[in-house]
Amino acid sequence: MEGKLLIGNNFSMNNGIKGNPIGCYSKCTFFVDRNATLIIGNNVGISQTALICHKSITIGNFVKIGGGVKIYDTDFHSLNSKIRKSKDDLNNRIEKSVIIHDNVFIGAYSIILKGVVIGENSIIGAGSVVTKSIPANQIWAGNPAKFIRNI
Repeated sequence: MEGKLLIGNNFSMNNGIKGNPIGCYSKCTFFVDRNATLIIGNNVGISQTALICHKSITIGNFVKIGGGVKIYDTDFHSLNSKIRKSKDDLNNRIEKSVIIHDNVFIGAYSIILKGVVIGENSIIGAGSVVTKSIPANQIWAGNPAKFIRNI
């Protein structure tokens, strides 16, 4: 089965310095592997974002994704050093879906890792590394991202 990329209405994408100087000269990157699904909802705006989908990434409606953000649903390689040296490396990577609910704002240069669910209306501070799921209506920031306050 081929990978699927579905993009909703009123999608906007900024690339390069003219689109959004925050992301510098980077371009948006969409990678959808075989058997993977990347779904982008309605009224989503992204700037110089990398969406790397080996399993499933779902982005809700009215989501804003800042310059230089990276969203990965995989570790890319095995976490076991012996397997990483072998031909079985890529067959042993861990892949878990990423879900970003409606009205989320992800600040510039943040990284969203595999298995994360971000609840509706939540905000991720710039430069954060999100390693675990975030409830709705909260602000999280840092490396690793930590709870800041309720909205």
